[in-house]
Amino acid sequence: DVAENRAEYRSMCFATPGLSEHIGGVILHWETLFQRDAQGKAIVDIIKDNGMIPGIKVDKGYNKKGIWGTPVGPLGHPEVATVGLDDLQQRCHQAYEQGARFAKWRNVLQLDPAKHMPTELAIADCVHTLARYASISQSEGLVPIVEPEIVPNGDHDIHYCARMTEKVLAAQFKALADHHIYLEGAVLKPNMVKNGLGGPKATAETIATLSVQTLLRTVPASMPGIFFLSGESARNEDNEEEATINLSTMNKLFPKLPWHLSFSYGKALQRTCIVTWLGKAENKDAAQKALKARANANSDACFGKYTPGSCKSLGPEEGASSKVASEPY
Repeated sequence: DVAENRAEYRSMCFATPGLSEHIGGVILHWETLFQRDAQGKAIVDIIKDNGMIPGIKVDKGYNKKGIWGTPVGPLGHPEVATVGLDDLQQRCHQAYEQGARFAKWRNVLQLDPAKHMPTELAIADCVHTLARYASISQSEGLVPIVEPEIVPNGDHDIHYCARMTEKVLAAQFKALADHHIYLEGAVLKPNMVKNGLGGPKATAETIATLSVQTLLRTVPASMPGIFFLSGESARNEDNEEEATINLSTMNKLFPKLPWHLSFSYGKALQRTCIVTWLGKAENKDAAQKALKARANANSDACFGKYTPGSCKSLGPEEGASSKVASEPY
């Protein structure tokens, strides 16, 4: 995992022929925004030349020591506050100058019914931070992706996730209104409403129904798009396939919604691609085909037209040692 290999993988992905037929934008790490491929071409230019829009991840993660006095959750640490607001104005300005046209910021919330998690404090910090980030992003010409992620770790059932997701999103849109966010110029990246990784397994139909129900109760029609994160899956599940099926089921069961339901996937888009590639030049074409196939599958899912099993992916036991796929861009 060195800069040269990361640049090679990224440039291979972004140069995939026809990728823009299914993907409109790419979220980059700060490193990638200024990176060049082996031939000296800027990664940002590769993205734009292939018909896609560069975006930038602007949060700086969180400290696992967490918020003092909050309970320890299923991630093994207390509730956390995402950092990066101090110099965000300057970084957003710099990112726009470098070619980025949208931004992303992620806050993390944990669920534990027995400990009443997420706490009111964690929710308040999450939604305020995301609203402040969105305000700064828009002031610098960047479309903010607002991502209050409720992680699936834990053994809770899907109904607890539904209640807490509704509570968080209601608070989030109140905070966005308080900060005068132009909703027509922002998008939401929420978790799907799902059971905990150790909880009772919900069907795709239940996930779709409760996810859409939660969104209809909380998200204004003025927000143009909702781009789901895929989230973690249990070790015996195929993350790529399940994320595609869940999205397709939503759009199949609910074809007429006030906003567009789409995807913003990391591992669930690239897992087969990166394990096919393995850093070998001779695998480039096969890896690009794998990436385009999964992107096409998710594009079909946006219209409720994906046929389960029609896109080949590596099963849950294959390529499990790959770590780069989680956040490669």
